[in-house]
Amino acid sequence: MNDFVVAALYKFVALPDYKALREPLLDQCVSAGVKGTLLLAKEGINGTIAGSRQGIDTVLDFLRQDPRLLDLSHKESFDDSQPFYRMKVKLKKEIVTMGVGGIDPNAVVGQYVKPQDWNALISDPEVLLIDTRNDYEVKIGSFQGAVNPDTQSFREFPEYVRAHYDPEKHKKVAMFCTGGIRCEKASSFMRQEGFDEVYHLEGGILKYLEDVEEAQSLWKGECFVFDNRVSVGHGLAPGSYDLCHGCREPINAADKASAFFEEGVTCPACYHSVTDSQRQRFRDRQKQVELARQRNEQHVGAEPPARQRKRQAER
Repeated sequence: MNDFVVAALYKFVALPDYKALREPLLDQCVSAGVKGTLLLAKEGINGTIAGSRQGIDTVLDFLRQDPRLLDLSHKESFDDSQPFYRMKVKLKKEIVTMGVGGIDPNAVVGQYVKPQDWNALISDPEVLLIDTRNDYEVKIGSFQGAVNPDTQSFREFPEYVRAHYDPEKHKKVAMFCTGGIRCEKASSFMRQEGFDEVYHLEGGILKYLEDVEEAQSLWKGECFVFDNRVSVGHGLAPGSYDLCHGCREPINAADKASAFFEEGVTCPACYHSVTDSQRQRFRDRQKQVELARQRNEQHVGAEPPARQRKRQAER
């Protein structure tokens, strides 16, 4: 039974008073029993939260009381356990970090494409299809024929575009990301770089997987998500990946079968880079996890190790 509603939301909108919004929003989330992470910045709001149906509705209603967020949209999926440990509302310079000033999706943005129209667009041989997500996300799934920029951070995307593409040569560009937010900013950036015909998938991969039948889908693999589910598939069904505690990389059954895998400690991607002190700390934590599991308790413990990439800020 799926008792928890997972709501992913974002909106680019001018919030000059975003710092004053933090405490009331955090109090509302906590009192509603909702957990997750929300980011606030001058350019808007972004994040994913999870809780009961009533709890999520309460938080969304609270946000939409602000006239600037009246039309705030969100995407929902469901889980049978709470996918987050805590509730955080963070203040940021950007709700999705690109690091290029003057990019405003409210002023200039690409053309939105509905999920049901996406297949036709990306099947056009004249369309350059770019996956705007980072390497650890792309490696577990992407659209057929998509270019992988092989970036470790969204900050690298502008440099990648400038080094590889020319508005005079690449007349049609289509982009996609997890929930749509990176594409809005990426398409705004590309428009300002002189690319005229720029498209992006409305609602992102998650909306496509929700709306498009698997038999008609051009998506291959699973979609990385920023909570304890790790990945989802068609119909937003839970995926097959876990996270390595050492490096926060998604890992599958083959990774777990590797001699370099130690549960809660290392995987093939980080075995040679984890220090001895880190290894011991992770082993100690894993013992606590096992003890909590034996007691049928949830182990929260300390914050997970810092991700090698600032993923949460880049949804």
